[in-house]
Amino acid sequence: MAYPLVKQLQHRYAGNLRFVFRHFPLGQAHPYAQMAAELAEAAAVEGRFWAMHDWLYEHQDDWVEHGAAGLEAGVRALDLDEQALAATLRNPDIASHVRRDFMGGVRSGVNGTPGFYVNGYLYQGDFDGLVHGIGRVIARQ
Repeated sequence: MAYPLVKQLQHRYAGNLRFVFRHFPLGQAHPYAQMAAELAEAAAVEGRFWAMHDWLYEHQDDWVEHGAAGLEAGVRALDLDEQALAATLRNPDIASHVRRDFMGGVRSGVNGTPGFYVNGYLYQGDFDGLVHGIGRVIARQ
C-alpha cells in the first residue's frame, strides 16, 4: 500500500529527496517475500534493481497469488536473461545482502513494513507524519 505513496513523494520532492531501499522481507506474513527480495538483488547485478523493485510492487497481488511462477513473469516482463539471473540467484552473496538489510532494519528499530527513516528519524505506518517530516527537513535546507 505504501508503494504508490512513495512514488507520489518522489514526484513531489524530485531533486530534494533521496530514496534508499532496504529489504525487510517478512517471511511469516508473506511466503514469497524473501524470494522477491533476492530476485530484486539479482536484477541489480544487471543494473535493473529499480525496474524489478517497481515491477514487484506494481504486480504484488499476482506474484503473491502465483508464487515463483508469478515472479518468473516479472523476469520475462523486464526481458531479463533468465539463465544469467538463475546463476546470480545461486550466488550466496544475494541472500546475504537481503539478510544484512533485514538485520540492519532490526538493529535500527524497524519491526514491520512500511518503515521509513528521514534524516535518522523512524516513521512507521503514518504516511501523513512521513510527508510532514520530509517537508520539514526540506524547508530547513
